[in-house]
Amino acid sequence: MFLAIDAGNSNVVFALYDEKAGKWTNQFRLETHTPRLISQLTKKVPLYFLEHGILPSQIVKIGFSSVVPEINSIIDQFCENYFRLSPYLISAKSYTKLPVKSLRPNEIGSDLMCNVMAAFSKFSTPVIVVDFGTALTFTAVDSEGKILGVNIVPGLKTAITSLFANTSKLPEVELKLPKSALGQNTIHAIQAGVLYGYTGLVKGMIGAMEEEAKLKFTIVATGGLAAILTTLEKTFDVVDRNLTLEGLRLITEANVD
Repeated sequence: MFLAIDAGNSNVVFALYDEKAGKWTNQFRLETHTPRLISQLTKKVPLYFLEHGILPSQIVKIGFSSVVPEINSIIDQFCENYFRLSPYLISAKSYTKLPVKSLRPNEIGSDLMCNVMAAFSKFSTPVIVVDFGTALTFTAVDSEGKILGVNIVPGLKTAITSLFANTSKLPEVELKLPKSALGQNTIHAIQAGVLYGYTGLVKGMIGAMEEEAKLKFTIVATGGLAAILTTLEKTFDVVDRNLTLEGLRLITEANVD
């Protein structure tokens, strides 16, 4: 089995890919920023494997994508101790063998490269990947696999949390799309403002990118919050929550024999 480890700003995702079945079978996550990350790794990961009847020896290859460099050595040491394997850490050097190319490989996040690798490999057409994570990102790729550009804005949860943290009277609210864009109370007003506002933001950003590039893109959405904005169902051609993981696997396979 292949193990993908995707370390993001909010969570470290562990996912198992069954190569014989050709699909992702298991997935769980830990919080990234916690003083107890080491203890969580040594306790929760073995417990998960035990509960699901999976032996560490069944893992034959590990791919590792991280946008949080300070935890890389912790993850690496854990993999060495528990799986007896060294994970392949995706870096700028990993991209030379890929069908997608970046003009600034040292600047683009490995998570974004994983996204576009998976999307372009699947569609082989101009693609915009919209990733709903801690940050909301838009990555555009042309028909030759060249990354045309990336846009980054605060993510949905980041926006809600920032509003709550920086105002004295506004409460922290659930990320839930209300039926009306016209707020009738404080909670409704925040939900409508952020979620309907982000609907317009996403549509506007995609439209601006298509107009400037003079291309018709396949629009692929991913990230844990991608399904919340049901108002964007007709905007996205595909919603794939495993897109980053699949790209991580493909990049690892392209670089590790």
